[in-house]
Amino acid sequence: MAGLLSNFRNTVILSVVLALIMVFAYSQSPQGIDAAFWQAVFRWMHTFFGILWIGLLYYFNFVQIRKMPEVPAELKPGISKYIAPEALFWFRWAALATVLMGLILAYARGVDYAHETLTLGLFNGYGAGDRGYTLMGLGAWLGIIMFINVWAFIWPNQKIALGIVEADADAKAKAGRVAMLFSRTNLLLSIPMLTSMTMTQTLFG
Repeated sequence: MAGLLSNFRNTVILSVVLALIMVFAYSQSPQGIDAAFWQAVFRWMHTFFGILWIGLLYYFNFVQIRKMPEVPAELKPGISKYIAPEALFWFRWAALATVLMGLILAYARGVDYAHETLTLGLFNGYGAGDRGYTLMGLGAWLGIIMFINVWAFIWPNQKIALGIVEADADAKAKAGRVAMLFSRTNLLLSIPMLTSMTMTQTLFG
């Protein structure tokens, strides 16, 4: 077992296999493989990628950005050349997968549900029963804004700051600050976004 757990790839593969066995078990429930089953599958994937994305966002903001000024200069290349690029790889692709799975999930619940959510409940005219769509839509749009920030601002500037793209010292410093500010913006938006995602599901379904 220790040999298995010491290998990252094999551990992840086994975990996914066990999860797929559970998914198969859920498919054997009385309702079978119906629309609700696929909603559950896409919600599972949306949640997994969301945890990976936001977990790395919190790693960057709660740990790396805060502690980097304290790291001795001779040790910083170990983080900027090895740790940060790898973390940013999983970070940006998890962001894409989270949003994609979220949109698929919304449409799996019905075209009207997706359109009402994405228009904050305004799609068929706003009524007293549309508050759930408004609250869920706010979370969805916060997540979409965060996704855009990752791909349009954080990653392009991190490539410069980390030396993946050639630039002088001033450009690297400027790019690092821009990336940090957009990362902090995503941190700011993340807690309201998670509030929407969790509380709406509990109170409005």
